[in-house]
Amino acid sequence: MTKRKRKRANGYARPVKTKRDYEGVSAVVKRLSSQADRDSAAEQRLQSLLRQMDEFDELEDEADPDVPEGYSGPRRRWSDNGSGDD
Repeated sequence: MTKRKRKRANGYARPVKTKRDYEGVSAVVKRLSSQADRDSAAEQRLQSLLRQMDEFDELEDEADPDVPEGYSGPRRRWSDNGSGDD
C-alpha cells in the first residue's frame, strides 16, 4: 500500500457558516498563531481564517432582531403567518 502525501494548505479558507465551523476555525487559529516558525502559506491561511471569522461575526451581528438570542428552534416561514386564503 502506498502512502499518500498530505497536501499543503493553499492559504485559502472555506466560508464559516455555523457556530461549529467557527469553533473549529478558532482552534486552528490558536494553533497557528502559537507557531513561531510559520511559513508564508501558513501565514496566508491564518489571515484567511481571521477574515472568515470576522465575516461570520458580522453576520451574527446582523442576525434577525425578532428572534430571541439563544433560540435554536426553526424560524418561521412567510407562509406561517396565517394570512393565507382559507
